[in-house]
Amino acid sequence: MFKDRYGLELSVGSAAARDDYVAAVDCIFAATVGAEEHLGRAIQAEPEFALGHAALARAHFILARVSEARASAARARELAARATAREQGHVNAISLAIEGKPVDALAATREHITRFPRDAMVLNPATGVFGLIGFSGRQEREPEHYEILRNVAPAYGEDWWFDMAFAFAACEVGRLDEARKLIERSMAANPANGHGAHIKAHVLYECGEPGAGLDYLKSWMPGYKREALMHCHLSWHIALFALGLGRTEEAWQAYRSAVHPGGSWGPALNVATDSVSFLWRAELAGQPRDAALWREALDYTRQQFPKTGIAFVDVHAAFACVANGDSEGLGKLAEELRTRVSANRLPAGSVVPQLAEGLGAYGAGQWERAAELLRKALPETVRIGGSRAQRDLVVKTLAAAYLKAGRSAEAQALLAQRVA
Repeated sequence: MFKDRYGLELSVGSAAARDDYVAAVDCIFAATVGAEEHLGRAIQAEPEFALGHAALARAHFILARVSEARASAARARELAARATAREQGHVNAISLAIEGKPVDALAATREHITRFPRDAMVLNPATGVFGLIGFSGRQEREPEHYEILRNVAPAYGEDWWFDMAFAFAACEVGRLDEARKLIERSMAANPANGHGAHIKAHVLYECGEPGAGLDYLKSWMPGYKREALMHCHLSWHIALFALGLGRTEEAWQAYRSAVHPGGSWGPALNVATDSVSFLWRAELAGQPRDAALWREALDYTRQQFPKTGIAFVDVHAAFACVANGDSEGLGKLAEELRTRVSANRLPAGSVVPQLAEGLGAYGAGQWERAAELLRKALPETVRIGGSRAQRDLVVKTLAAAYLKAGRSAEAQALLAQRVA
């Protein structure tokens, strides 16, 4: 029986199918182009390869092709009945997330990696700030993310994917020296790793090195295909680094060419949130409001996410409503969020409508009220998901509310605390 890159047996009868599967998994882990092509060949060679269908389901799901993902997951489940116990657990854990059962998926993942810690394809969906833990809505999700990886670290040695995933977890809990060491080792082992370049950008951001971050991404990005998964989001990082350095023309060029709806290629979640985030930060940095770009961002978000329920998107939608002066839309959004909270259908809880209310006060020029609402919500903002760098949008808005309310000392203290 053939084995994958982590030494786990695969129910395939040909080296070619195994090789294509391993290459596809690496494409998924590195956010590079080619996973679906590799898996297509693997499945053509081995039509009853359950893990091949599960990996294809995951590849579709990452790109928000939900119907295709669920079809592939269903086929994987059907075939897994004749596979090994390890492969059955593998298919189950991956499929649960695709079937819209993230709580069950995380529980199955924890159980599975206790028995098979090197089953990286099962562990992968639980990692990152948009993963099963990152979007769990739990207050302690960041230390949980770090711990689940720390517990299995001895099983991986110096594997480039694991080093990358562990680096991000370490970065988000403030272990920056550890994060830098891990991501440098990961990128040395696989320099073409798109997720790794992204995590290195986060480490440099958290270390307060925007110049180094911008230089790094500008030197790394030319070799990364525009249609690759992280191109849009890495371009957002370039725009943010440039904006923070006062290089506004460069920031806008990155936004218009590769971040805004219509100019970017990427998953809708990234396009919707990154476009709103950049436009709001640009205004906080003193740039004039561009009504057309804000309208475009709000229209795109509503088209792609007509219903509430993904807290990270919902908060960015609230920012977009405020910037567009759409108080009616913001009120409707907040009401839908409160209804979800009452029905226990919003994992992040009441902090989401609280943030929407605070942003509404900010948009209405009620600086004192906005400051107090945002201040109260800030400690639980971690529950909405996303990285610390992304959630700085709330920190910076609260600082702006403090300044507009004449509370400059509190603004300075808030920003100093974040830097520390």
